[in-house]
Amino acid sequence: MSSACLFCRIANGEIPAKIIYADDHVLAFHDIHPQAPVHALVIPRQHIASLDDLDQTSAPLAGILLERAAHVARLLGVDQSGYRSIINTKEHGGQEIFHLHLHILGGQPIGPMTAR
Repeated sequence: MSSACLFCRIANGEIPAKIIYADDHVLAFHDIHPQAPVHALVIPRQHIASLDDLDQTSAPLAGILLERAAHVARLLGVDQSGYRSIINTKEHGGQEIFHLHLHILGGQPIGPMTAR
């Protein structure tokens, strides 16, 4: 874990968060600046800066992250109506916190993928 990384500090319990789900591999919590009625973040506990930093050794964790994201969507009750899952990668991809994380957005129709 990186002592300077905001999400590492949340995963380590140093910064409070409204936790939805936690296990040895991932942590899910509500976004503090929600963009939809349901907006959660699912992060690996292991510090990986971005999706682009995954490699063969961390590939199993990526599968766990996706499976747990679906589990969190069920916990939040958006699995039946649908939700959007987003992984922003690096600056041009809109990544603001450089710790791999997956957004779950739901609770209303989300709209088009990008502005037109």
